[in-house]
Amino acid sequence: MSRTDPQPQPTGGAPLAVIAGSLQRERRRAGLSLAETARRAGIAKSTLSQLESATGNPSIETLWALSVTLDVPFARLVDPPRPNVQLIRAGEGPALASEQSDYVATLLASCPPHARRDIYRICHQPGAPRSSDPHMPGTVEHVVLSTGRALVGLTGEPHELLPGDYIAYPGDVAHVFEALEPDTTAVLVSEHV
Repeated sequence: MSRTDPQPQPTGGAPLAVIAGSLQRERRRAGLSLAETARRAGIAKSTLSQLESATGNPSIETLWALSVTLDVPFARLVDPPRPNVQLIRAGEGPALASEQSDYVATLLASCPPHARRDIYRICHQPGAPRSSDPHMPGTVEHVVLSTGRALVGLTGEPHELLPGDYIAYPGDVAHVFEALEPDTTAVLVSEHV
């Protein structure tokens, strides 16, 4: 029986790999180089490099300076992000009916301030799934299945959708769309913040 060494832990118990990934992600999101981030935080570039490679042991003060520099809450650097997946099945959600016709509008997602959305109609056939690499940071994809059946969502955790079902998932994480029936169609809204 082999024994695995435990993951090194910085002060406070957060895994170094989580901190490393968070620092890399937030620095890229901010569009800052390693050197510029270190300069603004008042730390050595080598210290930041070690932290991003999960070989350093950060102090609270160092992480606090980096959170201020990257303009993110301190907790975002030490607590791994959890994908925010929203699933609304057909017939669910706040629906508003028209008095003038047989028309019902169901709000699936309101547009946040300063967001941009692209809308696509998807037509897909069974066979090879459409696997997508992560898009630019902050992207969220919304899908409403129109016809057929499909597996849609995060790679490794897709949800089966039926006509009328809605799902939202982070587009900056690997994701998939796999038709399970011929002529599967959907509406996809890609939201860029």
